[in-house]
Amino acid sequence: MSERVWIHGGRVVDPSQGLDGPADLIIEDGRIADIGGGLEAPADAVSIDASGLVVAPGFIDLHVHFREPGGEHKETIASGAHAAVAGGFTTVWAMPNTDPPIDDPAAVGFVKAAGEAAGGARVMPIGAATIGQKGEQMTEIGELVAAGAVAVSDDGGPVANSGLMRRLLEYTQSFGIAVLQHSEDIQLALGAVMNEGPVATALGLRGMPNCAEAVMVARDAMLSELTGGHLHVCHVSARQSVEQLRLARDKGLRVTSEVTPHHLILTDELVRGYNTEAKVNPPLRTAADVEAVRQALVDGVIDVIATDHAPHHYEEKEREFDDAPFGINGLETAFGLSMKALVEPGHLTLSDLIDRMSCRPARIMGLASGSLRREAPADIVLLAPDESWTVEPTQFVSKSRNTPIAGWNLPGRIRRTLVAGATRFEREAGE
Repeated sequence: MSERVWIHGGRVVDPSQGLDGPADLIIEDGRIADIGGGLEAPADAVSIDASGLVVAPGFIDLHVHFREPGGEHKETIASGAHAAVAGGFTTVWAMPNTDPPIDDPAAVGFVKAAGEAAGGARVMPIGAATIGQKGEQMTEIGELVAAGAVAVSDDGGPVANSGLMRRLLEYTQSFGIAVLQHSEDIQLALGAVMNEGPVATALGLRGMPNCAEAVMVARDAMLSELTGGHLHVCHVSARQSVEQLRLARDKGLRVTSEVTPHHLILTDELVRGYNTEAKVNPPLRTAADVEAVRQALVDGVIDVIATDHAPHHYEEKEREFDDAPFGINGLETAFGLSMKALVEPGHLTLSDLIDRMSCRPARIMGLASGSLRREAPADIVLLAPDESWTVEPTQFVSKSRNTPIAGWNLPGRIRRTLVAGATRFEREAGE
């Protein structure tokens, strides 16, 4: 029997139950045994004083890149799992675009086992949608799911073939999983390294138009309507994509979507000076796009926040802009950046933000976590929402440091993260 834990004195915020107020928690055998006011500590329980802190369901990230196998100099499954709990995430879904890709049961099993051994966040493997992520032949999805895959995706690139995407949306229904799509028309985006617009023109860089994303969202929404399959649109960045998602929502289609913290606040102006830390795919876009995706999240047209955590070695980001890789390191700054983008300006309440980072990801993907209900997994984060801190990449738990917000002051600090009732990360006030 695992140890009992008593979390007391905190403000419990659990949107899945409509809770926001003082309450205590008792954890037994890795699950929530009781929740309520004035609970007495069980005999021999570990005591966690949450006075002055918010106690919430642990965050769930449906989109991370952990680079192992093949890119361990950027991130390993273990380092990524520990970076996740440092950011308040108790469950992360790992994309399959490794080297080699996660496209067979043995590879899925490797990711699952490595995640379990890491002792950080729960690491759930996403299987490749096509063999070798080449977009030509569908993987053995049933075997991937049996090995532990929670979804399929060719993220890093799109499933470009419409007929193949149709078959994926049809076949995945047998296993109750979603197809996660990187929405990009590769012909419209060919050679692009940033957003198409005045900044790209001024810098002499090839730009990606908004429609490169939006036309793929529209196509796949229609395929979801045709098949009834669950389409999940990754990292929405363009206002035209929001229009297509709103139409899909109005039709009642099985289409869900995510937005990253960086697309909720940063614009392509950050690329000026050929700043490779701001090079990401989909690219940082305009203020109008930021406003559109932010409002879509507020309205529920976009369902959740996901980081698209994409670590890279500093030498790779030091290359010429055209040659530098896409990606931003996102797990450890996600809560603070989301607080700055959404809660500080009054677009969402803290409870709303927790809903988008924890409860809704669990709900749209059918996960048992994302709640502090009795018998739920004791995946919990303790937050100091009023504590400000400065982003110092050298202090990241992640192996990589690539971020365009170094030196930024952010509100909201992660104090403790528990997975199945065990503390996996702890930070003292002011650290």
